Amino acid sequence: MKKKLILETTAPFQGLPELVAYDEGLFEKEGLQVEWADREKGVEKKTDTAITSQKGVNPFSSHGRLLEQGQADMYNACEWGNYCRVQDTGVGSRQVGRRGIVTYGAIVVRPDSEVYTAQQLANRTVGVPFYFGTHYLALHLLEGFLPRDLIKVCRAPNGSRYRFDSMMKGEIEATTLTEPYITLAEKKGCRTICSAFYHGTEVASDRVDAETYGAFNRAVREAVKRINANKAGYLHYFIDYHKAKDPEIGTLKPEDIREGRIVVCDPAPIPIEEMQRTYAWLKSWGMLEETESPLELVDVHVQAKAHSAMGYRA
Repeated sequence: MKKKLILETTAPFQGLPELVAYDEGLFEKEGLQVEWADREKGVEKKTDTAITSQKGVNPFSSHGRLLEQGQADMYNACEWGNYCRVQDTGVGSRQVGRRGIVTYGAIVVRPDSEVYTAQQLANRTVGVPFYFGTHYLALHLLEGFLPRDLIKVCRAPNGSRYRFDSMMKGEIEATTLTEPYITLAEKKGCRTICSAFYHGTEVASDRVDAETYGAFNRAVREAVKRINANKAGYLHYFIDYHKAKDPEIGTLKPEDIREGRIVVCDPAPIPIEEMQRTYAWLKSWGMLEETESPLELVDVHVQAKAHSAMGYRA
């Protein structure tokens, strides 16, 4: 009898290996019956330039919402946001390891923007999705060019389509995007100001034990192997996932997306030294104020046991 595992839905930019593992029967091969729960249903998609900080914003507006309601067993999201979510969890969720994709994100401006460098974004409004990966990515990127008091971010929706539209309407000067919307923006003449890759993690409820997570990771690891062996053959995921709801994405071809922006690797434990640096950086931005140690935010037992069979040490 297969073990049932309910995952919150994930887009290719943050969950390509999971989608491939599902489509190619790799979860089933590991004895898992995976089902998807739609985390986006009913989520508000509006820009609000009056909201300039994550304080007071619900960290479970999308990622983690269904897990907190007992309707999902696991979700994946950016590592920074997941530290914050598991601090605020009401059901004892914990991070259990890094996901199998390293996401590429970018800060982008309109073709007619007067901004050409990150330094020129001083005191200009950058729309970010608070508690999502590119929120934190924007802070990391901009503080390399600007003092923190000149970094001006505001709340923009999760989902690159909505932020892109908000930017093109002039509601915000710049915004953060992920693929395939970076490719679409560039095709429409927008400029990428700066970009980087970032990690994400898996968050699990107490219903997910080390054996289940280990089986999940074995399936994902095989998907990673297949993607790396034929990356061009999987680029269509970035178009297929969106084109039904967004016909403009349907005008793109898989070869339009740069293979170098799609990076997948074996799921692995969060290294303790990186965990500590991430924790300290989030603290420096006024987050994780109720957490004494990053080890409170990770189930080190499940992480260690699930990954040990694959040769990793947390």
